Amino acid sequence: MSEHDDDEDEDGPVYSPSDDELRRIYADTRTIAVVGASGNPSKAAYSIPRYLQSQGYRIIPVNPSGGTIHGEPARAALSEIDEPIDVVDVFRPAAETPGVARAAVAAGAKVLWLQEGIYNDEARAIGEDAGLTVIMGKCMGATHWTLIGEGSRGGV
Repeated sequence: MSEHDDDEDEDGPVYSPSDDELRRIYADTRTIAVVGASGNPSKAAYSIPRYLQSQGYRIIPVNPSGGTIHGEPARAALSEIDEPIDVVDVFRPAAETPGVARAAVAAGAKVLWLQEGIYNDEARAIGEDAGLTVIMGKCMGATHWTLIGEGSRGGV
């Protein structure tokens, strides 16, 4: 089990491994299933997956509305993905996250990542009990930018 920081930020609680562990997660990640991905450019559920895709990650959008998001066909549910998933990145209300956590476990994901402002103790327990690394209340894109991307080089 990795060491976690349990802190508060301006959006609520944050539960996250150390920066070194986060760097390892990014280095080991190839495929990110984005639950709640959006085709609406004004939403973070659009821009964050787009940024992560631009950094070389395979993005698989999960949205029951279907369609294509960032050139990838959206799946209605995690259970429709028939390839290995490294991270399940969640843009859904906290009340929905225990179900997403169960689906992430069933899909064989390694990491359950609840975006900024999303925190749920039941989802955390489901993920951790199954051996997943759980991150809550932290933006996957902004964290990448800070630790790995341009932010780690002082910006542009």
